[in-house]
Amino acid sequence: MTTGVTYPRGFTAAGVAAGMKPSGSLDLALLLGGETTTAAGLCTTNRIVAAPVTLTRKHLAAGGGRGVLVNSGQANAATGSRGDDDAAAAVAAAAAAVGVPATDLLACSTGVIGEPLHMDRLLAGVPALAAALDADGGASFAEAIMTTDTVAKEATADAGAFRVGGAAKGVGMIGPNLATMLAFVTTDAPIAHQDLQLLCREALGPAFNAITVDGCTSTNDTVLLFAGGARGDAAVGPADPEWSALEDGVARVGRSLASQLVHDGEGVTHVMIVDVVGAQTEDAARTVARAVADSPLVKTALFGADPNPGRVLQAVGATDVVFDPAAVDVWIGPSRVVQRGVVPPAYFTEAGVRDAASEAMRRAEVALRISLGDGPGTSRVLGGDLSYEYVRINGEYTT
Repeated sequence: MTTGVTYPRGFTAAGVAAGMKPSGSLDLALLLGGETTTAAGLCTTNRIVAAPVTLTRKHLAAGGGRGVLVNSGQANAATGSRGDDDAAAAVAAAAAAVGVPATDLLACSTGVIGEPLHMDRLLAGVPALAAALDADGGASFAEAIMTTDTVAKEATADAGAFRVGGAAKGVGMIGPNLATMLAFVTTDAPIAHQDLQLLCREALGPAFNAITVDGCTSTNDTVLLFAGGARGDAAVGPADPEWSALEDGVARVGRSLASQLVHDGEGVTHVMIVDVVGAQTEDAARTVARAVADSPLVKTALFGADPNPGRVLQAVGATDVVFDPAAVDVWIGPSRVVQRGVVPPAYFTEAGVRDAASEAMRRAEVALRISLGDGPGTSRVLGGDLSYEYVRINGEYTT
């Protein structure tokens, strides 16, 4: 069954167990497009950059990107020159196994930071990985890239005459400034490199820049978009009538994957959907929305289903965004818990008002709406709560 990254025509993928993870589960993955494939990407803004990110940036800048080799288990970050050599050797081996130049393959790694790649196991697994490439390999690819994820994450969309598919992983260390952990999106549309980068930035950037689990930007964050051109048509660009449907399809896949990442966040029991309206600019709205979604006080209140408007107000006010505090309104679900900058006395004296907010906080998805005034700026950010399980998972991550 063709799912995820192999839903678009012309792509093959596979995932195998190479022993990179002690669990014995799938941990080495490969995605490959046809000869006409172009690629674009968005990478972490963390100043500590993993070796595969450095290699991927280099190959993308040179116009490469027919496919990507992904390992889970080791992040190959903070590994020095050895990490760079290992990333290059891994890509070279995979490229040789499938008969393409090494510059045509990108690299992504995920796992423990500082631990070198288990190169003997990786290289021994490459032949089986190459042999397993198949148009039905999307599911095994999505499984092999997982670390602490509890479920594989895939999405597909039809975009006019074209198909779009994707897979992603990442449930912790998510607080991106361009991308979130690892995400791979494919389409069979023929798109030139420059236009593909535009599509990646405008259709995928907003989706993966609007989620947070713990406010931590990873050393390995990467979003890659591949266009296979399997239909054999002339390149499609922004001026063509097909572009709008294609852009919408890519954006839908991106939003689906981003939402799946938050819902499977480490220890997440509730997802908050933070909508900010009335800001002076979109950037200002995004800053406030992210501050609320990242606030430990808001996240713990979400975990405890405590409808505490003071937690939201402190997060809003701690930003450098300029607004009139007397114009702020806040809703938890259908209940307005702050009106013109004031928590209404009825919130404390009338059980019905607080009960409605409490009921909204107990839902799997909790809607928080914040109005800063009458400006045109709006933004939405998805975030997770902060639970005992999150602390346990990350407290024991390398032990």
